[in-house]
Amino acid sequence: QVQLVESGGGLVQNGGSLRLSCAASGRTVSNYHMGWFRQAPGKEREFVAARTWTGSSTDYTDSVKGRFTIARDNARNTVYLQMNSLKPEDTAVYYCAAGTFLFTTRTARTRASYISWGQGTQVTVSS
Repeated sequence: QVQLVESGGGLVQNGGSLRLSCAASGRTVSNYHMGWFRQAPGKEREFVAARTWTGSSTDYTDSVKGRFTIARDNARNTVYLQMNSLKPEDTAVYYCAAGTFLFTTRTARTRASYISWGQGTQVTVSS
């Protein structure tokens, strides 16, 4: 099973940008679909973005479309989440996840589809 470690979180002002990284070890991420989820205080963990293992398909939750981009560098065994035009409501702990499911909009957005999770990185957007 692949092990995942997120980094790149921090404090940023409203409208700013951050790039999160998810470094994998144990197995190559090229065999996995990759997703990003987030969890704000007192809320359920929610889907943010996902990308197939081939990189040919992506999916984003509506609130981040046009602002966030999920990218993967299989040679570096790393997945990224570029976040632009950040808003205070983007404040959350962000988690990356890996899975080998049949990729559809429904499955990519389902937490149970993913078999490996990172420990999370905090993103705080000040108003």
